[in-house]
Amino acid sequence: MNYKIVRLNTAAKSDITSSVLIIYTGGTLGMAYDESGALVPFNFGQIMEKIPNLTNMNVAITVISFPEPIDSSNVNMQHWVDMAYIIYENYDSYDGFVILHGTDTMAYSASMLSYMLRGLSKPVVFTGAQLPISAMRSDARENLMTALEIASAKANGNPIVPEVCIFFNHILLRGNRCKKVQSVHFDAFESENYPALAEAGIIIDYNYAAIKPFEEGKKLKYLSRLDNRVMVLKLFPGITSKILDSCFDIEGMRGVVLETYGSGNSPSESWFINSLDRAVKKGIIILNVSQCNGGRVIQGRYQTSKDLKKIGVLSGGDITTEAAVTKMMFLLANEKEDSEIRRKLITPMIGEMSLVGN
Repeated sequence: MNYKIVRLNTAAKSDITSSVLIIYTGGTLGMAYDESGALVPFNFGQIMEKIPNLTNMNVAITVISFPEPIDSSNVNMQHWVDMAYIIYENYDSYDGFVILHGTDTMAYSASMLSYMLRGLSKPVVFTGAQLPISAMRSDARENLMTALEIASAKANGNPIVPEVCIFFNHILLRGNRCKKVQSVHFDAFESENYPALAEAGIIIDYNYAAIKPFEEGKKLKYLSRLDNRVMVLKLFPGITSKILDSCFDIEGMRGVVLETYGSGNSPSESWFINSLDRAVKKGIIILNVSQCNGGRVIQGRYQTSKDLKKIGVLSGGDITTEAAVTKMMFLLANEKEDSEIRRKLITPMIGEMSLVGN
């Protein structure tokens, strides 16, 4: 991929205290209105005109742009591979990384990169905007400025937030713990099952107890193999056996994230259980996650979920759908044995879920 690289003159060389690489993939933040009023990607070489306060940060900033900015609705596995590779390739040259990304699939991308970048010990901060940077009330400026500050922040010489996260509307969240919940308000993301990593007000108030501890001497590993033979199946009243069977009969299907009700409940009729049982017996791995933003799956808490546990459906605990489907894609490609895939799906790998029994 022929990336576009721009180095910004944000401060005198003698004043620079850290360096951050911005990866621009696309999305609203990097858009501006042209003379006709249409939104087009703007030249990051001119970002100082949009955000002159960048000169006060004492941070050396480099921007790598995808050749063609993508709408986040079009994000696919290759884009994840590209994002992770850029970080891996430039890892030793920068103190932190900021990824500018459309909001619609940001939680999926942040989740996937948390799995792909093993041994990460530097900040990778996703951010974006609900309004273009050239709009009068845009949230882009504050989101970008604070994301850069977090990506470059250190304590005792070590990065404060050495993990993949999302900063949006004053709040820093663990990337594999949040989801988009708003399309018309600035508070687009929330993390119901894990506390915020930081809150930006007059100062940035870090929640150190929630942040992954810095590990000295960790070597970054870049794992690029992914398998998209998975699907998300959301239950709804009125779902039929034909729908279930047609999903499970898709050729090559390896894994299903099953979105159930409440704390993991599902229909208890025999046709439903039998359909899932047939799928499990032919090797499809089924992970049970809740449709609720908060709470967790507790299989067996109610009679309607006892049979799921009995036939081998796995409990996703408090994992989000975004983190669950990307974790499944990652594990299916990087683990050879189904038993190991099943074990790791219900075990926290990188803070994406609380420890659960199954």
